[in-house]
Amino acid sequence: MSSGIISTALLPLALAIIMFGLGLSLKIADFKRIFLYPKAIIIGSFTQLILLPVLGFTIAALLLKSSPELAIGLIILAMCPGGPTSNLLTHLANGDTALCISLTAISSIVKIFTIPIMVNIAIQHYMGIASEFHLDVLSSIFKIVTITIVPAAIGMLVKAWAPGFAQGAQKPVKIMSAVFLVLVILAAIYQERGTIIESMILAGPAALLLNISGMLLGYYIPRFFNLPLAQQITISIETSIQNGTLAIAIASSPLMLGNATMAIPAVVYSLIMFITAGLFISLVNRRKVKLATA
Repeated sequence: MSSGIISTALLPLALAIIMFGLGLSLKIADFKRIFLYPKAIIIGSFTQLILLPVLGFTIAALLLKSSPELAIGLIILAMCPGGPTSNLLTHLANGDTALCISLTAISSIVKIFTIPIMVNIAIQHYMGIASEFHLDVLSSIFKIVTITIVPAAIGMLVKAWAPGFAQGAQKPVKIMSAVFLVLVILAAIYQERGTIIESMILAGPAALLLNISGMLLGYYIPRFFNLPLAQQITISIETSIQNGTLAIAIASSPLMLGNATMAIPAVVYSLIMFITAGLFISLVNRRKVKLATA
């Protein structure tokens, strides 16, 4: 499969399927929870929309200053919204699934507008104003809406009009989303096969640090504000599980930046986050058992 087909066909299709699956789990009531649970929503939005991008810029400056493209790639990843996978992981961790869905929905909308601006700031910082890489803000917003919000909205309409079908379709769509995520990761690795090992060695520690720091701060900040354990778990997962497919699309698609190297941090992160999330879920479930038997 040529890199052109991978970037122009596979990535948008994969992202559309993933976001359609997210839409199948959403309803208008999820947005109303902003007013029902303002404290949890505000804290969760802070860790996702502000804290994680700050961590991305900081870690890129500390660990990736020798590789501007990887630094920008890490910042792109940090700017992306939480991944739909966070809903499933929150369920497995016995977290607050309703809160998780609401936070995913909010971040998916807000970051449409912040991604182009912050990514351009990162490009200017690391590559200079004269760099050939640049995201046209209005055009990028339109493209991100097309490949994320539109499929999610269609999924929401399907759920509203045919709830039975939507319920039955969620499992196969999740499986398809997982398959496409694997294909996207493999495709990105294939595109950068000449330098992938070196790039992964450089990007790996930064991606791991971003993931772990987001997970820990996403857990302990809500704990500091006395949120229930289920909401601490939810915000931790939602902060550390990113929409890697969107980050890869923004970095490598010819319609966006068209730079496959910038996609490497998202590829590495997408692999790491499932391992760390599995360990986190195991730990919090053990803690719940201890609390229940204490």
